[in-house]
Amino acid sequence: MDATSLTSSGAARRRFLCGTGALTTGLAASGCLAAAPATATAPDHAVSHGIGAPVSVRLDVNGHDYDLALEPRVTLLDALREYIGLTGTKKGCDRGQCGACTVLVNGRRINACLALAVAHAGDRIRTVEGLADGAMLHPVQAAFIEHDGFQCGYCTPGQICSAVAMLDEVHAGAVSAATPDLRRTTPVELTDAEIRERMSGNLCRCGAYVGIVAAVRDAAQRSRSVLVPR
Repeated sequence: MDATSLTSSGAARRRFLCGTGALTTGLAASGCLAAAPATATAPDHAVSHGIGAPVSVRLDVNGHDYDLALEPRVTLLDALREYIGLTGTKKGCDRGQCGACTVLVNGRRINACLALAVAHAGDRIRTVEGLADGAMLHPVQAAFIEHDGFQCGYCTPGQICSAVAMLDEVHAGAVSAATPDLRRTTPVELTDAEIRERMSGNLCRCGAYVGIVAAVRDAAQRSRSVLVPR
């Protein structure tokens, strides 16, 4: 097709495309359309505030103070395992879903994989290594052994720490989704349904739940502060 056969609109469109191409070529040659960098640099405010730089943290773990230099993003789980060397606390899902990393902080159970170590400076942290009194096992530990409350044992430290805190919660009168009467004036009765509900945040891939429930029930019976049906 020659130029004489173009309509007036077609000719105008060709002139527009040719002009645009020439303009783009000229800008590229002058450096005005330089390629964007492959990686972005950190924001100025991040550098000025030292985000990611190690900070000094003192953690009170099982009655001992540990002075650590940690990046602010280090989790309590990694601080315990990789920096202090207490590997009893396990890393399972690393998403707060399985409970294998459960530890006690100021007497309350938390998922260590979801907690930042720097946020717990000065708190009383207790891991499975700190439950026994010398050579004497904690009652919950002893009950887990007696009732075969484990199989592979990977989830067991978290199960035991969770059970210790759970019994304290029952002693304090805390209710659960399985408590039939929230207006009761008597202590919570720790039925098997209560135990299963209160321990539901700790998963066992081996399926040793029958032994776990029996172990928690036995440990509760040894405590005068918890009402257990007989």
